[in-house]
Amino acid sequence: MNDLPYDLNPSQFEAVKHINGPLLITAGAGSGKTKTLTSRLLFLLSNNIPGHEIVAITFTNKAAEEMKRRATAIFTDQQNIPFIGTFHAFGARILRKEAIAFDRSGSFSIFDESDAIKLIKQILKNGDFDKIQYPFGKVRRQISKAKDELSSSFADENVEYIYNQYETQLKRQNAFDFDDLIGKPVRLFESSPQKLEEYQSRFRYFLVDEYQDINTAQYRLIKLLSDKEKNLSVVGDDHQSIYSFRSADFRNFLNFERDFPNAKIVILDQNYRSTKNIVSASSAVIHHNKNQRPKTLWTNNEEGSLIHIQGFYSAEREAEWLALNISDNQNTAVLYRTNAQSRPIEQACIFNGIPYFIYGGLRFYDRKEIKDIVSAMRYATNPADELSKERLLKEFKKTRVRPIIDALPEMASSLSPVEFIGYLLKETAYLESLRNDKNFEERQENIGELISFASGFSSVDELIERISLLESTDQPKSIGQEKQRSDSLQNTTASQNNKSPIRLMTIHMAKGLEFDNVFLVGASENILPHERAIFKEDDIEEERRLMYVAMTRAKKKLSISFFRNASRFLYEIPPELVVFANSNFAFSDEDALYLD
Repeated sequence: MNDLPYDLNPSQFEAVKHINGPLLITAGAGSGKTKTLTSRLLFLLSNNIPGHEIVAITFTNKAAEEMKRRATAIFTDQQNIPFIGTFHAFGARILRKEAIAFDRSGSFSIFDESDAIKLIKQILKNGDFDKIQYPFGKVRRQISKAKDELSSSFADENVEYIYNQYETQLKRQNAFDFDDLIGKPVRLFESSPQKLEEYQSRFRYFLVDEYQDINTAQYRLIKLLSDKEKNLSVVGDDHQSIYSFRSADFRNFLNFERDFPNAKIVILDQNYRSTKNIVSASSAVIHHNKNQRPKTLWTNNEEGSLIHIQGFYSAEREAEWLALNISDNQNTAVLYRTNAQSRPIEQACIFNGIPYFIYGGLRFYDRKEIKDIVSAMRYATNPADELSKERLLKEFKKTRVRPIIDALPEMASSLSPVEFIGYLLKETAYLESLRNDKNFEERQENIGELISFASGFSSVDELIERISLLESTDQPKSIGQEKQRSDSLQNTTASQNNKSPIRLMTIHMAKGLEFDNVFLVGASENILPHERAIFKEDDIEEERRLMYVAMTRAKKKLSISFFRNASRFLYEIPPELVVFANSNFAFSDEDALYLD
C-alpha cells in the first residue's frame, strides 16, 4: 500500500481495501468519489487481480481517460491494463466479437443520432406516414426509450411497425445504433446461458461510477455479468440523480441491497469542497426528499460566509444586480435551471463589460430558433437584407413563408414586436417545424424568453436595433476557443486576473464541477422547480436534487437570487444560515416587496 498514491480518510480506505463481494459506496458531494474509485482500481491491481479480469465503467470518456492515465502511470504492463471506458465502449467491444449472433459481421457500423434519424425518415417516407401524427423526432425518441428499457412492444402498432422496419434496415446495412451497444449484449446474455457464463468467467470484477444515473439496459448488463461472483462495486450519490429525462433510474442505486443482500455499504460523508455553512444549507434542503439513502455530510473546512439570498421584481433587475455584484471573476460561475435564462444575464454582462462564456452551450442570440426569428424581423425592417431573406426561405417552411414574405415589412410597421412574433409563428407554423427536435421544449422556452424581452419595446425597429447593438458588443464568437484556452474549468484559478470570463451554464452542465463563487439565479417557483415538474412528487424531488447539485458546486461563497415568487426550496434553508445582501444596489419599491 505504501508505494501507491493513497491519501485516504478511514471511510475511503475501507472502500478501497474491499476486494471480493458486492460493495456500495455512497459518496456525498465533494467527498472524493473519483479518487476513491481510482484508488480502488489500483488496489485491486496491486493485489494481483489480473487486469484483464477487471471492468471499470464511467459515464464520460474524459473520466475514463483520467482513470486510464492514473492506472498506466502505476502499472506499465500494457497487457494487464483493465478495461476502462464507458458503457457504450464496453458494449461495442462485446458486439465486435459477438456480432454474428445478430446477423452482422464484426466490422459493423455504429449509427449515430443523425444516421438513425435519416433512416427513420426514409421508413416514414416509404410508408407514407402522416408527418403530423408521426414526426420523425418523436418516433426516434420512442424507439430509443424502448431500447433503453429493453422493450420491443409499443402501444401504437404503427410505431411498432416502424421499429421493426428500422431494425431490419440496421441488419441489412450491417449496423447497430448507440442504444444497441448496450441492449444487444443484454439480449445475447439473456438468450444464451453459455455465452453469459463465458463472459462471467472472463470478467470477474466490476467497478461502476455514477451508479445513480444508469438506465434499465445498463443495469441489466452489469447485473447479468456480475451475478456469478458478485464482485461488483458501485459508487454514486442518489442526492445528485438529475437525469431521469435520459431514462436514468436512481432506484437501481437505492435497491442495491435488494439485488445483493450481503453487500458491504460504505458512506463517504466528509466533504472536502465547501464551507460548513454551504454544506449545512444544502444538506437541509436535500433532507426534505423522501426517496433517498439518508446521509449527513460534514466538513472540517471553515465556517465561511452565510448564504446570500436576493429577491427581485424581474429577471432584468436580477441580472443587473448580478452584474454589479460580480466584483471578482476568478473561478466564478453563474448557474440557472434552463438555457433560456441566460438572455438577461448575457445582456447585463455585455452592458457592464464583464467577459463571459457559456459552458456547454450557445449564447442566446446564437441559438437557431432565435436567429431564425431575428432574421425575419431584420428582413421585415430592411427588405434589402438578402442574407436574412435567404435564412427565412431556408429555415422556415417555404410553403408557409413565401405567401407572407412580401407582407412582413407592413406587419412590422403596424404590429408591436410581440404581435409580430406571434403573427410569424402562426403563419409559418414554425413551432410545428421544431417538434422533431429532441430539444423542442428548450427551444420553445428560448422563444418564450425572446417574446418576454420583446414586450419591453414599442416597435420592431427598436427591438432589432437593441439586439444588433448587443451582438456588435458581444464576446468573441469562438466559444469553443475560449473553452480550449481555459483548458479545464477546474484549473483556471489563481493565475487569472479579474478580467477572466465568468462561466454561465445550466445546473445540469455544472454537475461534477466546482467553483469558489457560485451565483444561482432564477431560483423562482415554476423555474426551480420547473413548472412541468410541480404536479408529481417524484418530479419535485428531482428538482430538489437539482437545487442540491447547484448549491454544492460552491466552495467558498454561494449567492442565490430569484424574481417574483421565491422557490419553495429557499424556505427549506435554515434561517440562521441566510442573509439578504442589499449592498451596492439601489432597490426599487417593487423589488422591496420581494425582500420581506
